[in-house]
Amino acid sequence: MSHVPAGKRVTCRRPGFHMVLLRNGPRTPRAALRLFLLVLPLSAAAQGRLDPVAITATREPQALSRSSADVVVIDAETIRNSTADSVEDLLRRAAGVQIARNGGPGQTSGYFVRGTGTSSTVVLVDGVRVGSATLGQAEFEALSLSQIERIEVLRGPASSLYGADGVGGVIQIFTRRGEGAPRITGSAAIGGYRSRQGDLGISGAQGAFDYAVSLAGEKSDGVSAVRPGDAFGTFNPDDDGFSRKSGSLRLGWAPAAGHRLGFSLLESRLNAQYDSAEFDAQFNPDPSPDFRNRLKTRVAALDYRGAVNRSWTTSAQLGHSIDDAESGGTTTTRFKTERDQATWQNALVLAPDQQLVLAYEYLNERASGDAFADAPKRHNNALVAGYSGRFDALGIQADVRHDDNSAYGGNTTGRLGLSYKPMRGLKLRALAGTTFRAPTFNDLFYPDYGIPPGTPGFEIKPERGRSFEIGASWESGDTRFSVTAYRNDVRDLIGYEPNIDENFQPLGLCPPGYAFGCARNIGRARLQGLTFAGSQRWRQWELSGNVELLDATDSDTGYRLNRRAAHQESATLSWTEDAWTAGAAFVFVGSRPDGSPGTSFVLGGYGVLDLRATWRFTPQWRLEAKLLNALDHRVEPLRDYQGLGRQAWIGVRFDGQGL
Repeated sequence: MSHVPAGKRVTCRRPGFHMVLLRNGPRTPRAALRLFLLVLPLSAAAQGRLDPVAITATREPQALSRSSADVVVIDAETIRNSTADSVEDLLRRAAGVQIARNGGPGQTSGYFVRGTGTSSTVVLVDGVRVGSATLGQAEFEALSLSQIERIEVLRGPASSLYGADGVGGVIQIFTRRGEGAPRITGSAAIGGYRSRQGDLGISGAQGAFDYAVSLAGEKSDGVSAVRPGDAFGTFNPDDDGFSRKSGSLRLGWAPAAGHRLGFSLLESRLNAQYDSAEFDAQFNPDPSPDFRNRLKTRVAALDYRGAVNRSWTTSAQLGHSIDDAESGGTTTTRFKTERDQATWQNALVLAPDQQLVLAYEYLNERASGDAFADAPKRHNNALVAGYSGRFDALGIQADVRHDDNSAYGGNTTGRLGLSYKPMRGLKLRALAGTTFRAPTFNDLFYPDYGIPPGTPGFEIKPERGRSFEIGASWESGDTRFSVTAYRNDVRDLIGYEPNIDENFQPLGLCPPGYAFGCARNIGRARLQGLTFAGSQRWRQWELSGNVELLDATDSDTGYRLNRRAAHQESATLSWTEDAWTAGAAFVFVGSRPDGSPGTSFVLGGYGVLDLRATWRFTPQWRLEAKLLNALDHRVEPLRDYQGLGRQAWIGVRFDGQGL
């Protein structure tokens, strides 16, 4: 992700996968290893005593202990008890995902799974692809944590299951589904920076019908997103706050045992201020306008799942998503993405502990906006086959997918994983796969930058990757521990290719008519690292967290990729006694390069300590208090940007079932 002083809708913003800095940067910090061994942290996936079930690793429900993939499950309890201020902050703490944000909550966010760029991770909401097809990323800042029941993060190659962009993995968000007696939930809280939030939901089931509906609202005055004296003259002393309104609905009908028809709808509207500048004819910046991002996200789906017989389960889904953004100050620009998705999937039990998954998926994408004379569109047809089986202590997982896209042609990807349990509590695993990332609509169609399909000699190919990982996990009583080592080599990186030399003479690297440059396949990257995770319980106490060590470099130059920290750590300590709970959460992000390749600008590392306490004064009601960034540390998430300082919150939460 390059520097984005003008906010997220600067069209030629690259996802950071191509910006590099600092030859021979730091590799595996000993301090991070010592911290890990001291606190024995663990990811959220291992915080429950029961074996969690994940869908994302195989497209069908599978016990996490049987998976050969690296999957993190963030459950409802973890979400509700987290001190995270947003979806992206939760992902950083619980799943080791690195985040780059243009300021505090509500601001534009980039996300790096295992060092891959923001556009190299598939994001799904209830199985439907979401995000901007022009920028190639999902806007987590538009989503409210209160609407989310569960998140699964598949870290590692995923194109063989989910197609384009699964280079770093998949982030799948699930909204609440009703079950059991009627349940009413709600919360209200106020905090520093004139922040307030509230939500209300009702869910349950009656006979053959189930339902879940919720509404949420958030607002904060925030702080100035940019620090005084920034390099691009975009500082405006006004506060850059945000407001977000969201709602979700899930309905289901089971006409017969083992069969269910469902409908889901999620809509969120974000209005966020940001700092930027407009320029006159002499390129003098004017930061005074009130710059805003107005973003509407909508995800709707109609689905069916049923057991044809004891060995065959079939499911189908029709999905539709909209990402509609308008950004700017005195003048604004608008970009809109619409996706229609159809999926038919079949799970066949071949024998006990052996399953075959066959799926067909259709995806149609359309973009419109002020920059496009015509509304570009493309469609994709895909076939998926996956096998998972267990033979005593040995587990096998293999899948293959072929995508045929109207804009960039055919792509076949595959993945093979093995797991082995040599003794009780110990699991060893290995996994290898191939991936690809599709060019965005900006890469293909943006005026004076994108290269349309069929341009002779200049066509953009998808990025392609080869990934390999090995891991081990140990579980004994209340102790859990895991380690994963991975390497991902990616070629044909899509980036900006300058078309003029230092004397402003054309270089002929772009088609005629591109005065300054264009999108091209320009490089290679090597992404490798280690992930440690662990947890320990002692009576009323639990300690958990993770450590991510990352070496992300440009293979051609040896420079570190922009905005990737060489290490990131998080740890959570919680205590429960009768009606009381208390806890502390700590996140440390290491130094990161942030600038043009070959410069020496490095963002310093920073740490954030959060404290929380709750008192359940009745079975349904509890009082909650949080102190975020308790030590009031300076947070500079990106160059010249700033996060919030110390922020206190107090609120109440209601959770009543069977009322």
